[in-house]
Amino acid sequence: MTQVLIDATISLDGFMAGPNVSVAHPMGEGGLRLHEWLSNSSSSPVDAKAESDSHEATGAVVLGRRTFDVGYGVWNDTPFATPCFVLTHAPLEPRVEKSGTFTFVTDVKDAYAQAVAAAGDTVVRLMGAEVSQHFLKAGLVDEIRVQIAPVMLGSGTRLFEHLGVKQIELEQLGAVQSPYVTHLRYRPKP
Repeated sequence: MTQVLIDATISLDGFMAGPNVSVAHPMGEGGLRLHEWLSNSSSSPVDAKAESDSHEATGAVVLGRRTFDVGYGVWNDTPFATPCFVLTHAPLEPRVEKSGTFTFVTDVKDAYAQAVAAAGDTVVRLMGAEVSQHFLKAGLVDEIRVQIAPVMLGSGTRLFEHLGVKQIELEQLGAVQSPYVTHLRYRPKP
């Protein structure tokens, strides 16, 4: 059965990107520090397992237009070797890349349906704060994986900033740490 997954690294103060996200700074100014654990994963079995589990299980990706716009130049392809669905108000024609296709969709439920169909029995990975928040508010997220990096960015893009006032109850599924990051897993309760 397909699972929809938020998998993001955040700073201790809750930012998944630094300030001034742009093509020149896809993770915002200072935001690359969040992913230092990935470059150190070869020296940490905990981080290596988290990274490989994330990549191997991903069967489709839903990302936002801003993530696409600032990330494409870094990836020069799809971010994962899977079909990617870009949630946007300004759709483009599909883009076929070496590892997959970018399909542009305007509706959360349409993006969900297409990504789940494409993923089959694997995971639909959500990329970007706005996409993650839209899916979480719509009750379409099966699991949240958050890596907390040992840094405070002070400003930038928060992963869970615009969820509104409705409380979302979570069941904790696991927590492990390495010298570089703390990995947390939660399941939203119905």
